[in-house]
This record gives sequence, structure tokens and C-alpha cells, in this order.
Amino acid sequence: MMFFFIGYQVYPILRVLWMSFTNYRFLRLTPAEWVGFDNYRNALVDPIVYTGLLRAAEFTVLFLPGTILLPMLLAVLIERVEHERLASLYRIILLIPAVIPGTLIFTLWKWMYDFHIGPINYILIQLGWFTERTAPQWLGGTALTLPAVAAFEVWWGLGYHTMFFLAGLASIPKDLTDAARIDGANEWKLFWYVTMPRLLPVLSILVVLRFGSAMSVIEEYLIFGGYNRASPTYTWTVYMYDLAFKIGDWLQGYAAAIGWIGASAMMCVVGGMLYLFRSRD
Repeated sequence: MMFFFIGYQVYPILRVLWMSFTNYRFLRLTPAEWVGFDNYRNALVDPIVYTGLLRAAEFTVLFLPGTILLPMLLAVLIERVEHERLASLYRIILLIPAVIPGTLIFTLWKWMYDFHIGPINYILIQLGWFTERTAPQWLGGTALTLPAVAAFEVWWGLGYHTMFFLAGLASIPKDLTDAARIDGANEWKLFWYVTMPRLLPVLSILVVLRFGSAMSVIEEYLIFGGYNRASPTYTWTVYMYDLAFKIGDWLQGYAAAIGWIGASAMMCVVGGMLYLFRSRD
């Protein structure tokens, strides 16, 4: 177990940390030279790094509320269903997207967002809101690409995230909610003063997990936005990948420094989130 942890977790982290202090280039035969904090100094004055972090933060703001509020609402509604088989059917339907492989999800939504043959634009045209020439351009790094990616990401994880909240609701004693109703609490007060405080541990875990995944998205950006630096989907993760594997002689030392700067910024925010959503019960 310790060997697996060190070989699979600790070593790659330390290896990337070492690379960030060197001029490591994979395509060069000469050994990497130690450059100290030069990569970090260059990255901290690189406007593309700051722009990329801001774009990732913008996507996170679009993505995080939908992936928290909608599953929470659905979990509360499903938990209120008294018919056991019907509640199980709702759970199964919600979990279907979560078990579909990512490649199929990307293919499905790329087709749905297609300008010419996508069903979304077809419906909008049939409703008379747009014409074939003025229909929205969802893909290709337009201003709509970030909201489009956020929408399908929320849909993809809806069932999975709902299960988190259903597990949290199941841990709340039934006697507690019954007593609150007897004391005259309506559904809103029951949720805010009884249910919500006991969902904070689940909420904190989900917020931290989804914040981290939202800030580090890359596959979806490459598929829907490409490598255009002017695109809203060209975030710090795409820039890091571009430097490390696409541009020139692969500046992997500099890319590693960008990765550590982004990861450090994320860990600072995560620390604040853990404090904010700490259990007060």
C-alpha cells in the first residue's frame, strides 16, 4: 500500500515540482539545468496565465451553482416521494448520464450543439427565435462556448451529485423533522434550520470536489474550443498543455511552474471553502 501511494501519488508530484525549477524540455537530449525560481517569475508576469485563471474562474462561477443547487433540490424532492419503487425509478433515470463513457458524452453534445445539424439550433429555428443564418454558434471558442460546456457538465453530473445529497438526507433522523413539523415549522424553515445545517458536510465535500474539477477542466475545452488563445476556453490548463506538448520544443519546466501556480491558487480557495462550510452542528 505504501509503495503504491509513493509510486503513484508522491513521486509524480515531486517530479513535477522538480521540473518546475528546471528548463526541462522533453525533446532535447541535453540534461535539464536548474534555473531556480525563473520559471515562476516568468509565469507570474505572463498575461496569458492570469487570463487563463480568470477564464477558469468564470467557468467555475457558471458551473458550480448548477451542480450544487439543482442536485440539492432534486434530492429533497425525491426524498419526499413516498412510493418506494417510484423513488428508485427516479434515482435510476438520474444516474444514467453518470454511467455513460465520456467519449460518448462529448460526441453527443458536440452533435447537439452543431450549428447546422444540431437539435438545439433546430428547435430554436422552429420556434422562430432564430433563422438558419442567425442561429447561435455554440462551439469553436465563441462567447457561448463556456456556458455551453457548463450546461452539459451540469447535466452529466446531475444524478451523481444528487446521490450525494440523498445520502446526506438519509442520515438526518426522521424524529427530528417530525418534531419540527409538530412545532409548526413550514417546509422552508424545516429545510433551512433542520436539513441545511446537517447537509453542510456533504455540501463542503461536493463544493471542494467540483471546484477543483471546474478549475482544471481541459478535455472539454480542447474538444469544443481548440487552441485559439483568443477563445474563452483557452484557460491556464490549456495553456499549460499547449506549452508542454504542442508548441516549439515543449517547455515542460515552464508548464510545470504554471501548473503549481494554478494548483496553489486553487488550494488557497479550497482552504477558505472548508472553513466556510465547516459543520456548526
